Amino acid sequence: MKKIIYRKLAKDFTTFFFLTIFTISVIIWVLQAVNYLDFVIEDGHGFFVYFNYILLSFPKIFSRIYPFAIFLSFSYVLLKYEERNELVIFWNFGIKKINFINFFIKLSLIFVFLSLLLNALIAPFTQDKARSFIRASNLDFFENILKPKKFVAIVKDLTIYFNKRNINRELEDIYLNDRSGLKNSQTIFAKKGIFEIRGNTKLLILYNGTTINNIDGKISKFTFDKTDFNISRFSSTTITSQKTQETPTAKLVQCLLTTNNFKKKLDSEKININNCEIRNLQNIYEELYSRLIKPLYVTILMAISLLLILKSKSNHTFKVYKYKIYFLGFLLIIFLESSSKFISVNLLKNLFISILPFFFLLILYIYFLIILKVNKK
Repeated sequence: MKKIIYRKLAKDFTTFFFLTIFTISVIIWVLQAVNYLDFVIEDGHGFFVYFNYILLSFPKIFSRIYPFAIFLSFSYVLLKYEERNELVIFWNFGIKKINFINFFIKLSLIFVFLSLLLNALIAPFTQDKARSFIRASNLDFFENILKPKKFVAIVKDLTIYFNKRNINRELEDIYLNDRSGLKNSQTIFAKKGIFEIRGNTKLLILYNGTTINNIDGKISKFTFDKTDFNISRFSSTTITSQKTQETPTAKLVQCLLTTNNFKKKLDSEKININNCEIRNLQNIYEELYSRLIKPLYVTILMAISLLLILKSKSNHTFKVYKYKIYFLGFLLIIFLESSSKFISVNLLKNLFISILPFFFLLILYIYFLIILKVNKK
């Protein structure tokens, strides 16, 4: 009978948890999807890149909502059981509150594992995969985002201006400034230009113009009737390099072990770890803390929710007590979100912050034991 009771409550919590986290995540995901339209409107990427990017951003949103959804779902289910007097039935069936607490603390370890899996493996992988679509993008909508009488610099080292677009979709009175050379630059004025794709190359065909080259400070000038300007060799100004948040967890750990002399000195050619630099060390610590330590707070959030079983709704202070539990839970979530700011390059300080979830859980469990022992008397 006890197993059936535990199973039913665990099922109700799990069902409500996934319903909550998916609902909130989808709402946030849709709102962010609108902001990501900038990839098409301003940065010139195609809709294929856009849709892949927003789809792969979902796990990151999911991981950020996870702690809030855990606390909200478990506390809500416990309150519903209390309102329907079902918790009283559990106690009458001989279920001890400490055994009830122990069961759900053990159950929380499953959700801790899922959170670790999400934060340490899935989210970084999907973020890097999303960025890979931008890296491979060929600025499909480049032509459409050009506006007449406006200097456009959405691609690196290239500025384009034109006076108007005629009925044949040709650009008129064009100005191009190409700064892709290390010490060289090229400025082109043309009467007319039209975009054309040859194979996999996007070209701007220019007619009746002048090219001014600046090579090592030497100026040369020539006119042309027709010339091809290769747009495909330029990339968007969108950040395409792999960021720390997108680096695999194993590589970040390897980087820390190396920089802290737990392994031989860093050999970038052999290890090939992006962002593994002394100046980026704090960001690496913060990222690993978010991936490996923050998920441990899931158990504490569930333990805080379990404080609700220490008082019955028949107690005249239960309503105030319930709000105190919610306040404590949301206070911990706020601390959890801001705790990364306490991370530094000091290894001992970081280790101290990393053991805080174990300390908090120990304090909570001792509190449970004391209160339940007092209530027995």
